[in-house]
Amino acid sequence: MHNIDKQYSEQMYDVIIVGGGPAGLTAALYLARARYRVLVMEKEHFGGQITITNEVVNYPGVFKTSGKELTETMRKQAQDFGAEFMLAEVNHLDMEGDIKSVHTSRGVYRCFGVLLATGAHPRTVGFQGEEEHKGRGVAYCATCDGEFFTGKDVFVIGGGFAAAEESVFLTKFARHVTILMITDDFTCAKSVAEHAKKHEKISILYNTAVEAVSGDGGLNYIRYKNTSTGEVTEFHAENGETFGVFVFAGYAPATSLVQDIAEINEYGYIITDSSQRTNVEGLYAAGDVCIKPLRQVVTAVGDGALAATELEKYAAAMQAKTGIVPEMPRTHDSQQGGMAQAASSSLQNNSAVQSASAAQNHSSAIGGSVNEGSANELFTAEMKAQLDAVFSRMARPLVLKLALDHRPVSAELEGYMQSLAALTDKLSVEILQEGSSAKHIVSDTTYRQKDTPCVHICLEDGTETGLAFHGVPGGHEFTSFVLGLYNAAGPGQALDPEIEQSIRAISAPMNIKVLVSLSCTMCPDTVTAAQRIAAINPHITAEVYDLNHFPEIKDRFQVMSVPCVVVNDEKVAFGKKNVAQVLELIQ
Repeated sequence: MHNIDKQYSEQMYDVIIVGGGPAGLTAALYLARARYRVLVMEKEHFGGQITITNEVVNYPGVFKTSGKELTETMRKQAQDFGAEFMLAEVNHLDMEGDIKSVHTSRGVYRCFGVLLATGAHPRTVGFQGEEEHKGRGVAYCATCDGEFFTGKDVFVIGGGFAAAEESVFLTKFARHVTILMITDDFTCAKSVAEHAKKHEKISILYNTAVEAVSGDGGLNYIRYKNTSTGEVTEFHAENGETFGVFVFAGYAPATSLVQDIAEINEYGYIITDSSQRTNVEGLYAAGDVCIKPLRQVVTAVGDGALAATELEKYAAAMQAKTGIVPEMPRTHDSQQGGMAQAASSSLQNNSAVQSASAAQNHSSAIGGSVNEGSANELFTAEMKAQLDAVFSRMARPLVLKLALDHRPVSAELEGYMQSLAALTDKLSVEILQEGSSAKHIVSDTTYRQKDTPCVHICLEDGTETGLAFHGVPGGHEFTSFVLGLYNAAGPGQALDPEIEQSIRAISAPMNIKVLVSLSCTMCPDTVTAAQRIAAINPHITAEVYDLNHFPEIKDRFQVMSVPCVVVNDEKVAFGKKNVAQVLELIQ
């Protein structure tokens, strides 16, 4: 084997899977079990869209589960056979030649075959005011944003599975839910629709299209039309109230990566043959990104299994042709293998950490009773193993400086941080007395009572890193908080060199506030992105606020959806953001 072949064998994969939903995870399982080297790349969170579904009851062999639990089991199965996982955004595919190149936010990776399993993303409807009021009354995720409409009226747009299921979920918060659908009945399974039809807090208007919404500081007006009769209805909220509009109008396929590479149909779906092959050699597709009559988890896993078996044949043929055999990782523990590339991957991918920490939301689990000796009770053995892997790669110790008040949530934060610090000698805790100087990079100010409780991440000499969390980093924010520690201590998550250079070039003071809810699955990615930027540039701070404990900030910036990014208390943007997108906001 030539030297270049040797280099390729150590750095390349048989197959790279783009997308970590059910189709991608199933393909990873089949390929890894067949002893091919496979890497799954996901830009958001492993599991895909199904992770926001609270109850899955139609997956064969599983009586009842959640989408998150189901896909996490899939991921662990693939991991146990040697599949590798990485959180990275794929920017470009080079499909020329025998060796394909996958260009990502964390560098270039090579392989014989590529499986596109990127799924789909929520569609917008296009009514007047939809874009203008995103994040301020118009929302697309009930799990993330439902609580912002507690005690308010809510309108749901859509007539499919998501509209039916999420409408029932929204009744936990809303005073009343009105479903507006353009069809004359639900298009989902009758059993699912019946839950919505029979719910006492849900009204349904059939053959109805939304024309416009508006409002100042939230939505207080909606206009919709009956497409059968032509009757137009205008609804005005009374007594200065506002309401919410949740859009569940289906999904658009995420095929932008192959727009100029592979053949797609007029609706944007990728065209494959009966073996999941595209018209490009070495490129396969599976799941909701493909043309198919039924988009369910069970069909996605079938696509993934079929694509994987075809890719096994393709990879074997390419090994024989090129003489290159990708070297398997030294251990089947792909999470530890991920640590070798970036200590962040294991925690970010590990739902055992996420699900265990979810129990710590608000004051439910820790209260004020957690102390340094209770770390064994707070963190499971699996969580400790993942944390140890991160702590072991931290280049320098950190000090967690706590600014507290007299609320129970402050006692919760103190107990939480003491328990975390008890697991490692890389962390220590200091308590800031009220009125003491908390020195920020942007401005040296005495911390304000309304900003407490807060944990400031500092270096061993007391210098602030610019990272802070206001509230308690439990729930989905536990992983992003630990990634923040890793990024602050170094070496930090790998970045594209051009992006890193752009971050370091910023010389003006920048304060980034990321406003979150601990129940939101989209917030951690934005938090991690902002913290990564702040950890690199001393002119930039990234402060995270759990809006459950800081309602004045929610009202100040008129936040009705998370994540919300506020730059220098002026520029406000909603929705999930990666490093490049946050950087664009602050430049």
